[in-house]
Amino acid sequence: MRKSSVRRASAALAAATSLALALTACGGTTKNDVKDEGASAAATGKADPNAATKKGLTVGFLPKAVNNPYFTSADKGGETALKALGSSYKEVGTTSATDTSGQVSYVNTLTQQQVDAIAVSAQDPGALCTALKQAMKNDIKVVTYDSDTKADCRNAAVSQASAEDLGRTEVQLLAEQIGYKGEIAILSAAQTATNQNIWIDFMKKELADPKYKDIKLVKVAYGNDDAQQSFQQTQGLLQEYPNLKGIISPTTVGIKAAAQYLSGSKYKGKVKLTGLGTPNDMRKYVKNGTVEGFELWDPAKLGELAAYTAVALVSGQITGKEGETFKAGDMGEYTIGKDGVISLGKPTVFTKDNIDQFNF
Repeated sequence: MRKSSVRRASAALAAATSLALALTACGGTTKNDVKDEGASAAATGKADPNAATKKGLTVGFLPKAVNNPYFTSADKGGETALKALGSSYKEVGTTSATDTSGQVSYVNTLTQQQVDAIAVSAQDPGALCTALKQAMKNDIKVVTYDSDTKADCRNAAVSQASAEDLGRTEVQLLAEQIGYKGEIAILSAAQTATNQNIWIDFMKKELADPKYKDIKLVKVAYGNDDAQQSFQQTQGLLQEYPNLKGIISPTTVGIKAAAQYLSGSKYKGKVKLTGLGTPNDMRKYVKNGTVEGFELWDPAKLGELAAYTAVALVSGQITGKEGETFKAGDMGEYTIGKDGVISLGKPTVFTKDNIDQFNF
């Protein structure tokens, strides 16, 4: 159903206002800044789980970066799900994972185009808030996937897995590989990446356990989800800490770049590497002995779940409140957790014994 011309004009004005605000205050907004906007991702109204699934919708996917293979796979999953649901998919985005002003601009564009829902992987937890709230004010449902924004800036968030599970299991994997002893480092994406920072917090909490008393975290480095920068950061870590025993890289770009450096260096097999990567990216390095094991979820399934969540929100089957349930096709039934977060499920650990069973 087409939205009225009045709403169209309102959306355009709201988007223009949002962009102006974002350009003058890149750091995001506070609750006081937006208290008069009347838009909040806190769910209102009552969900009807038996409501018919609406068709003919348009859902815009806005990844951190459109040239990142991980997000290409995730968004393809969203496209597949939307096609099965009888709705349309479109992808927009920047080519840099740190172009927050670019992400704001694309949110405004999607608002002006009057899409029914936006699925976004936030580069920064606060920078998108004003623009996303304007979108919601114009009856556009907002779902975050992979990387969340503030809870009141979206209707629901699709998480790869429990943030705590991801952070702690990466430490556990590396600890086993280095014999619970030695210096380790973390190679992250951007300093502002919401998901990375949450996982790193849980890594530090896991490391506080007495069983890791002989492991020392010496540095958190940032490769900004850029292959060349991540490669250089890996090289820099090993120059700065010649006794380094292991690296955790909770980013698909970072772990691949680190593996590339290690595989061609004297550190191959001596400095252990784990983190989050795709089987297709890491297969070579697992088979040549650079990497023993790493983990990840299926990014295509993540995008698929984001699409199902968006359509369920637009259809009124859910509102984003904790405890609500909805069906996500062949993926089964999901329950919305605290703060509107939906967990995809536990990650898979990939080793030489099982990596050939996967293709993504």
